[in-house]
Amino acid sequence: MDNAERWIAPGFGELPRPIRKPVDVPRPPTAAEIEAMREAAQQDGHAAGYAAGLAAGQAEIDRRIAQLQGVLDGFTRPLARLDGEVTDALSDLAVRIAGALVGRAYAADPTLLADLVREALDAVGSGSREIELRLQPDDFNVLAPHLSGLAGVRVTPDLSLGRGELRLHSEGVRVDGTIAARLQSVIEHMQAEDAEP
Repeated sequence: MDNAERWIAPGFGELPRPIRKPVDVPRPPTAAEIEAMREAAQQDGHAAGYAAGLAAGQAEIDRRIAQLQGVLDGFTRPLARLDGEVTDALSDLAVRIAGALVGRAYAADPTLLADLVREALDAVGSGSREIELRLQPDDFNVLAPHLSGLAGVRVTPDLSLGRGELRLHSEGVRVDGTIAARLQSVIEHMQAEDAEP
């Protein structure tokens, strides 16, 4: 080992000192700053709690409103049905009263019914087609002799009709001269007049 060198440990003289940078130590907050942070945190917490409470309250109000609406609907449905039943009953009563009055009027003066028959025949129009005129049996007995001379008109008794009612049938033309149909026509005409400005 001829070329081996001897190692000598370095001396322990003065070592160079490392350069230290000054460290900024944060200063502790003052009492006023701590109070300001506490107030800001309290306001943030209050605002968040208020918003959450408001949203929850609104959801509860919406739920209660829907619940009350369901209860109200439960009350109004039977009332609407009852209203419809009352309307139907009143309409039926009006038809019966009108039928009784018209029947008496036609029994007292058969020319009234004859005028109604002529109006219905005029509405259908004359032509080569055959017309069937249906009358209540009592009206048939009174008017048949007066209507026998009408060409193309066959007069038939109809038990489903009341006094003063008639039905006319022809090719593609039907005239409903029942009291109910005539009252409905009058009501629709009055409603149309009321709707006009």
